[in-house]
Amino acid sequence: MILLTLLIFSLIVSTAYTKNLRRSVKNAPRTSPSSAQQLSPSTAQFPKVSVIVPAYNEAENIRDCAIAILQSTPLSVNNLEVLIVDDRSTDDTLAIAQTLQQQVNDPRLKILAGQARPANQYWAGKNWACAEAVQVATGEFLLFIDADVRLKPGAIETAIETVQTEKIDLLTCMPALVCECFAEWLVQPLMFNHLAVCFDFTAVNDPTTDSAFAAGPFMLFRRSAYEKIGGHASVASEIVEDVELARRIKRAGLKLGLYAGSNLAFVRMYRSWSALWEGWTKNLYLGAHRSWGLMVYMAAIMLFLYPIPWIGLFIILKQIISLFPLFTLNPSTMWPLNPSTMWPLNPSTMWPLSVVEGSSFLLAIIVIWQQYNLRRLGAQISDCSTKYWWLGGLGGTLVAAIAIASAIKTETGWGWTWRGRALQIKS
Repeated sequence: MILLTLLIFSLIVSTAYTKNLRRSVKNAPRTSPSSAQQLSPSTAQFPKVSVIVPAYNEAENIRDCAIAILQSTPLSVNNLEVLIVDDRSTDDTLAIAQTLQQQVNDPRLKILAGQARPANQYWAGKNWACAEAVQVATGEFLLFIDADVRLKPGAIETAIETVQTEKIDLLTCMPALVCECFAEWLVQPLMFNHLAVCFDFTAVNDPTTDSAFAAGPFMLFRRSAYEKIGGHASVASEIVEDVELARRIKRAGLKLGLYAGSNLAFVRMYRSWSALWEGWTKNLYLGAHRSWGLMVYMAAIMLFLYPIPWIGLFIILKQIISLFPLFTLNPSTMWPLNPSTMWPLNPSTMWPLSVVEGSSFLLAIIVIWQQYNLRRLGAQISDCSTKYWWLGGLGGTLVAAIAIASAIKTETGWGWTWRGRALQIKS
């Protein structure tokens, strides 16, 4: 009965979660291809855009990121500048960027060697690099993207047209998700789904609500709005600066737009389990306002959604198999085949057990099938296939562990780093 009760609760959680994700996916606004893409760059009335890419130890990404930006648009130097700012990397990021600049000889591409951070002020993450770049940027619009993002053709024109048409002050989007290593397939689709459930597009885009969210990989500001809220300097000590900037946009009475952005860009956030663990445990707890309750709640949701149905199924299958001597590989019961030895149980004694076990088995199958539906629904936003969906039990366990570890690491400082840099919470 304990197992049946757990599976009933799993079904309730799964049904509610699926309903919320379906609503979020349905309400997710999507950009339309820009008509500006069809115009000649020399004749189109197009504002100047500064694309800013802060880079710290991004030797693996920086070349491909810069090339993708330049190739995504025919906009001339009058309408586009790409600022790669090296945040004093300890790898070859700066050298690779400078070599690329010489090779492509594109006047739109500018490489900045970041300066040392102020000794008397704490600047977290990429905030200092972004603030440095803005001082040099000349664009009317500021597009911040991460080095692991690849812009798709026409992304800049489409985003600008969306901002101007909808009068948005900060446009942020959830790019298409790329997974390659095993750990990514287990965790990333579940995380993206959870973000879509927690930060419903309708609520985030409603100016009358306090719900605010921004995806750091793609944030397009009107420069006037960026400066009005104080830019990255106003969130210098914030680890999850993207969400805080979104909150400040809404508090200032400016318009925030959260879109599904799989047609604008794609991102591969982490390339290994260690990077994935470090990245999510850095952000998750702070993104939940340092709420232990929300982290425990998230962990519980993940466990009921994913591993518990699989555990229940395995327990039931083991008990069913144990009922049949045919499956015990006992030669005395297997040969010669004798119906009396293959079915030695009295149906009248099995019936009470069959109701419980049958109900549990059915519930487990239903919830496991909903795991597939969750991945399929999420793919409408993330453009990520359902590959390895049947390993959701393992993925959900890992996400639950990340949630609890994020709270522990943030509050204690134990191993709380990002690419070797120790992190700290502002006083």
